[in-house]
Amino acid sequence: MAYDADPQWLTRSEREAWLSLVRLVTVLPAALDAQLDRDAGLSFFEYHVLSMLSERPDRAVRMRRLAELTSSSPSRLSNVAKRLEQRGLLRREADPADGRATRAVLTDAGLRTVEQAAPRHVAAVRALVIDALSARELAGLRAANERILARADPGAGTRPEWFA
Repeated sequence: MAYDADPQWLTRSEREAWLSLVRLVTVLPAALDAQLDRDAGLSFFEYHVLSMLSERPDRAVRMRRLAELTSSSPSRLSNVAKRLEQRGLLRREADPADGRATRAVLTDAGLRTVEQAAPRHVAAVRALVIDALSARELAGLRAANERILARADPGAGTRPEWFA
């Protein structure tokens, strides 16, 4: 995506919408981090990694794909995987389909951790986001998010395979 060297400055209403979004993308992750840390001893990113693995039938995915799904750099994911591995929540192993690749596998303890954390996490998501909006507003939010994601993630690398 090319960015114009001579910007078209935001109007007042565009700036207000942008700053509202900036506030949301900073405040909401912090609130979810606090909830997950308090209730499960996990960061939002750690929970996201574990939950992406829990959604897969074999609870495993290549590290490169997991980095895409979590919108993470490979080095950040590797550091988090190491911490989760030390806690017994996941393990890394050679991919049986290609021994040159590494995959992350959710352990039984990791699955239990996700399953125990999920009810309170979903309650927090519901309280902070879902219940604040009508069904029509939720549909509009999803539509707006998808239009933005089509530009920010044009290859849809962050879209899980199971997500419709």
